[in-house]
Amino acid sequence: MGGVRTALYNYLFARKHGGQFLLRIEDTDQARFVPGAEDYIREALTWCGLQPDEGPWGGGSVGPYRQSERKHLYRAYAEQLVEQDKAYYAFDTAEDLEAMRERLKAAGSNAPAYNAITREHMKNSLVLGAAETRERLERGDAHVIRLKVPRNEEVRFEDEVRGWVTVHSSHVDDKVLYKSDGMPTYHLANIVDDHLMGITHVIRGEEWLPSAPLHVLLYEAFGWERPAFAHLPLILKPDGNGKLSKRDGDRLGFPVFPLDWTDPTSGERSTGYRERGYYPEAFVNMLALLGWNPGTDQEVMSLDEMVAQFDLGRVHKGGARFDPEKTLWFNQQYLRKQPEASLAGQLQHLLTGAGITTSPEKAMAAVGLLKERATFPADMLEGTYLFTKGSPLADNEAGTAELKKRWKPEVAPVIEAFIAKVEALPAVEPPQLEEAFNQVLAEHGKKIGQVMPVYRLFVAGRMQGPGMFDVSALIGRDELVARLKAGLKTCMEWA
Repeated sequence: MGGVRTALYNYLFARKHGGQFLLRIEDTDQARFVPGAEDYIREALTWCGLQPDEGPWGGGSVGPYRQSERKHLYRAYAEQLVEQDKAYYAFDTAEDLEAMRERLKAAGSNAPAYNAITREHMKNSLVLGAAETRERLERGDAHVIRLKVPRNEEVRFEDEVRGWVTVHSSHVDDKVLYKSDGMPTYHLANIVDDHLMGITHVIRGEEWLPSAPLHVLLYEAFGWERPAFAHLPLILKPDGNGKLSKRDGDRLGFPVFPLDWTDPTSGERSTGYRERGYYPEAFVNMLALLGWNPGTDQEVMSLDEMVAQFDLGRVHKGGARFDPEKTLWFNQQYLRKQPEASLAGQLQHLLTGAGITTSPEKAMAAVGLLKERATFPADMLEGTYLFTKGSPLADNEAGTAELKKRWKPEVAPVIEAFIAKVEALPAVEPPQLEEAFNQVLAEHGKKIGQVMPVYRLFVAGRMQGPGMFDVSALIGRDELVARLKAGLKTCMEWA
């Protein structure tokens, strides 16, 4: 979900400013390669309606868009920095690095690092000298290329969300730029590709903020103009206590993935918003406001409206608390916006699956009653009593138990009088039914709260639902009278 929000903000910003939204697959770390992940990303973005202008699936003028297909480019840039004394070869083994860390820990260092101080005591080209370095390279000794971070400098950049950020270079490691396996690290590949692809704005998650000073140093080392950075806030757990995770969704019963995802390594399956029945527009609308606000009270907005109003200056600096109930609310709003003909078709399909047949006309009429209480189309199935014949109390233990609590013998004459009025009505429409019901209440000296619950249970079998006069008109005179009589018969038998 966090990855989709990052893509969404990039999309909105690009559209707002007439730019291009590029998607690049950064797959240089083969140890973290996950089969099927790229297909998942493509399918998720397509479902959300976030189509990149350029990327691995549609092409573009600055491809290829998979870093694994660009790996032939990166070595030359790493070597360029070595030649300019801005990077160096390091031949340290894993044992050498571990020994260095242990020495620093013993000396009281809480964060042992390969940096401007420790590099002077390691096996690298800065220490070994040109001749030995050349000999090792010609011999094929395993090595990496590290950035030579300047000593005692302040690294400053202005973040579009967080304002000015200042970090002292002593807090930046001499990061590996090119690995011994012949692949670049994310840091080198990212900067080189952003430069070659003409990227103007890098909008990414807060977790990348600690890497930003390193990236600034790399741009400076190459002498390139750097893009603007914008680091987005974390998405927090519903209680606000820490970053939202898959475990939180599993524990609390809501999705954190846009689509179903099965981890190919562990086999663990996570359900997605699409499979839960959410509308993609509702999901995207919810995500947009999870860390950004348009400066108005408007909450429900189309993608075009988001584009028109999007401003990085209104992205929050602090974490955005995820509210699963609000997500349900968004879906409810989008369900209500659906054309009733479309919802009627979905309702008919759902009813067919439940073994119930009805006409398109009745499905259309029922949608008008059911959609106000529905969050998902499947929720409209709570109105199956609108399409069936016979008492809804049959085999309905909950409804019957509720009726036993509410039934009083003095209600019987009221229901009987109402049945007589219904049978005499020229047309069974909601206004006429309501008028007849109120007349009967007045004649018998009863309040609506004394009779309506029983009426509702007789006809609908439940205490919640659409207005009973609308329900009664939809099921028709004959069915209404039959259910009222059946309810009375049941209650009389209890006596």
